[in-house]
Amino acid sequence: MLTESQVERSFRKLINAQGLITETFDKAEELLEELRPESPLRHRLCSELDELRDIAPSE
Repeated sequence: MLTESQVERSFRKLINAQGLITETFDKAEELLEELRPESPLRHRLCSELDELRDIAPSE
């Protein structure tokens, strides 16, 4: 299991490196599953991921 710091760092790298594509969102969700369900970081990153999906260009 990854630490919150590792998950956040990996999340940021993933989004910045790969852009807003479906595979990126899938990988980001996998990262978020590493966090406890009650984690404030998980809640925040899930919200960010939802916002990114909203602004992503349609495929």
